[in-house]
Amino acid sequence: RGRLRVHLRATWLSGKTRPMEYRVAQLEALGRFLDEKKQDILEATAADMGKVRGIRAYFTEILLCKNELNDTLNNLCHWMKDEHVDKNLVTQLDSAFIRKDPYGVVLIIAPWNYPIHLFLVPLIGAIAAGNCVVVKPSETSKNTERLVAEMLSCYLDNDCFAVVTAGVEETTRLLENKFDYIFFTGMSRRVGRIIMTAAAKHLTPVTLELGGKNPCYVSDTCDVQNVARRVAWGRFFNAGQTCIAPDYVLCSVEMQEKLMPALREAITEFFGSNPRESPDFGRIVGDKQFRRIRALLCSGRVAIGGQTDEKERYIAPTVLADVLPSDPAMQEEIFGPILPIVVVANMDEAIDFINARPRPLAIYAFSCDSKVRVLERTSSGGFCGNDTLMHVTLTSLPFGGIGNSGLGKYHGKFTFDTFTHHRGCLHRNMGLEALNALRYPPYSQQKLGLLTATFEIKRKGTCTLL
Repeated sequence: RGRLRVHLRATWLSGKTRPMEYRVAQLEALGRFLDEKKQDILEATAADMGKVRGIRAYFTEILLCKNELNDTLNNLCHWMKDEHVDKNLVTQLDSAFIRKDPYGVVLIIAPWNYPIHLFLVPLIGAIAAGNCVVVKPSETSKNTERLVAEMLSCYLDNDCFAVVTAGVEETTRLLENKFDYIFFTGMSRRVGRIIMTAAAKHLTPVTLELGGKNPCYVSDTCDVQNVARRVAWGRFFNAGQTCIAPDYVLCSVEMQEKLMPALREAITEFFGSNPRESPDFGRIVGDKQFRRIRALLCSGRVAIGGQTDEKERYIAPTVLADVLPSDPAMQEEIFGPILPIVVVANMDEAIDFINARPRPLAIYAFSCDSKVRVLERTSSGGFCGNDTLMHVTLTSLPFGGIGNSGLGKYHGKFTFDTFTHHRGCLHRNMGLEALNALRYPPYSQQKLGLLTATFEIKRKGTCTLL
C-alpha cells in the first residue's frame, strides 16, 4: 500500500491529472462504467442489501450518481477557473485571484449502505478537482466491493486511481500513510475519531460523514395521510439503512393517535399486507446488524409490525408507540426499519428535546404553519420541511454534518470545493516602484496617513436581512 501511494504521488507531481481534458476523460469513463455495468451494479447491490426491486437501487446507485457526474461535467470549466477578487488601492494594477489547486493524493473510505453512490459521488469530485485517488469500498457489502475492485480499473487510469480492498486491520495500516486529504463516510462516531486521530498525525484535513439520530417533528396542523406517506417512505427506504432517515417522530399524543392508522395504511400501500414478500422491501445487511436492531424492539410498545426472521435478516416495517427518552431505541442511531414515536406537549418541548441531544445530520419538520420555528431554533447538518430525504437529491445544496454528525460538506460544486485547495494568489507589477515607497522605512506620520488611505477598508451602511 505504501508503494501504491508513492506511485500515485509521483504521477500527481508529474501534473498528469491537472489538465481539464484529462479530468473530463476520466469522468466520462466513470459515466461509461455506470452505463455498461448497470445490470452488474443492480445485481451486486441487491445481493448485498437483500432481495429488493432494482428500481430503488437504480434511483440511488445509478441515477443520482449520473446527476452528480453530469452536473460536474456541465460546470467543470467554470469551477476550475481562477476566481478574481476585490483589490485595495495599492494593488489596483495587479492581479489578485484564487487558484483552484488539487490537494494531491486523497483517500476515500466508503460505507456499505449505498455502496456505489457513497463511493462514486466523492470520487467524482476528487477527480474533477485534479487529485490522484485511493478508494476503499466497504468490506461489508462484499458483492459491490468485488465489482468495483475488479471492474473500475478497466475504466480509470491506473497510474492515478486505485481501489483497495481492506478489512479493519488493513485499513488501520492504510491510515498510517500520509494522504493529502481523507474523506470518510460511516455511521460510527468511534471510527470517525480513529480516522481523525490518524489524520492528525500527518496534519491531514478530513471530511467525516457520520449520521446521527435525525428527529422528525410533526405538528398538529398537518395532513396526516401525506405526513404518514412521506415519513414511512423516508424511514423504510433501504430497510431503514439510510444515514439521513427520520430516526424518531416527535408529536403530541393526539397526533400519535391519528398517525398510527395512517402509517399502517402507508406501509400496506407501499409493501402490501406482508412486507416480507414485497420486492420493494430490503433486508438487513449482516447478522451483527440484525441482532443489534432486533434488540431495540423492546422500546415502548409495538404498534405496527415487529415481526423478524434471523435467517432471512428480515425485520418488518415497525412503528413503536409511547417510546420514552430512556428506552434503548433512543440511545443509539437505529439504522433499520423501526420508527419510535416520542410524545411531546408542543413545538417548544420538541425543540428543547432536539437541542438537548447531539446535533443530527438532518432535522425534519411537518407543519402547515408557514413559520418554521424548528429551523430557526435548532442546528443540524441539513433540514427538510414537510418531507424526508428529498433535500439530498439537489446537487445545489451542500450535504454534510455538524458536531457529532460529522464535518465538511459535499454534493455538486461542494464536492469539487472539498477536494480543492483554494490558493490565494497576488501577481504584482514589477514597475511603478514609486507607489511602494510608502511602505518602506523610514516611516513618518505623513507616510502613515497615506498608507491608511490606500490600505484601509471603510465600513459602509448597515445591511438588512430581507
